[in-house]
Amino acid sequence: MVRIHVRHGDGSDQKEFLYDCSTTSPIEQIAPEISRISNLQSRIDRLVFELEPHLEPLHGDAKAVSLLRALSEVKSYASKDQVVHNRPLSYHVLRNHVQALERELNSVPQFQKLLADVESSGEDLRQVCWAGKVLDRSKRLCDYIGANEKTKIVIKLQSTESCPV
Repeated sequence: MVRIHVRHGDGSDQKEFLYDCSTTSPIEQIAPEISRISNLQSRIDRLVFELEPHLEPLHGDAKAVSLLRALSEVKSYASKDQVVHNRPLSYHVLRNHVQALERELNSVPQFQKLLADVESSGEDLRQVCWAGKVLDRSKRLCDYIGANEKTKIVIKLQSTESCPV
């Protein structure tokens, strides 16, 4: 497995996560998966930002325990700390955490509108860049990094305007 350290955003708002895949994986398969994880990570950040002020008064309320637990789990799973602990993210596991949080939010009427306001963004047109180059989606990862399955690389997700040509 190749360990890909994905970075996106700029400055203090930079987000990052780890992703595992095979060297024979096509870029056209890797890029959308990484982008979907990035979109979910951004959605979680928006949910946490919007929810935390509203949840302060609920601490200690027995009815809010499951909501607070779901928020804590999704927040910790999507955090940069996963990189520090060398744990790759999975889109499916991350999506399951988000769905669990959404179920909890839907059970509280005051949060249903808030949840609707923080809709997920669709697939975006980000480019995957490594070593200053845009990875061509018609190639495989091994075309860039070789066949060693124990490789670790750092890539950047960038908008199409900011990636080098």
